[in-house]
Parts: sequence; C-alpha cells; structure tokens
Amino acid sequence: MELYLPVIVLSLIAGLFAVGSVLMSSVVGPRRYHRVRLESYECGIQPVDDPGRGRRTIPVRYYTIAMTFIIFDIEIMFLVPWAIHFDQLGTFGYLAVVLFILNLSVAYAYEWRRGGLEWD
Repeated sequence: MELYLPVIVLSLIAGLFAVGSVLMSSVVGPRRYHRVRLESYECGIQPVDDPGRGRRTIPVRYYTIAMTFIIFDIEIMFLVPWAIHFDQLGTFGYLAVVLFILNLSVAYAYEWRRGGLEWD
C-alpha cells in the first residue's frame, strides 16, 4: 500500500485543485456578461452570427489546423525520447519509429493532397 501512497496523495491534490478552481471561478468570476466578454479571444477568426440558432459558428478549417498542430506536437513528444536513447533501443526501437513515421507520413500526405496545409 505504501507504494501507492504518493499516487493517491497526488490524485487527491489534483482533485482538490480541480474542484477548488471551479468553485473559485463561480465565486470570483464575473456575474454579468457583455458583448466584448463574449467575443472569441485570440483565435484570429471573426465569429459568424447564425440568426436561426442564436449562436456563433467557427469554420471547420480552424479545427483542422488546430488538430494538425496537435499532431505535430505529439510527433515531437514521441521522437525526442527515441532520439535520446537511440543507441540503447536497437533494431526493435528503430523499426517501431520507422512504422510510426510511416503512419504519420501517410496522414500528412492525405492532408496535403486535400489542401489542409495551404494557408489562405
């Protein structure tokens, strides 16, 4: 049980922080919202009013670019430790990374052919 004690304590701290953050935002946060407060913040895209539904929509292209950025981050997150321990991994580590890069290359080629990497 003492092996799990640090994990349990860290989980409790994380849970208390999450609950505390939500409670503090409701206590300290603004009570009245106005037009400037409801605007999109630093996304670079002007929101489009949808009169039929009364809400704002953002083009799907915005989400596609965001997902591409996340994929680049995840790729780097996996490749940096591999590059650091390249000598110790041997053939299995090399083949695993080749398959990983091949899989990502197919996804990037698909997105490139569909025009997802072109900036307007």
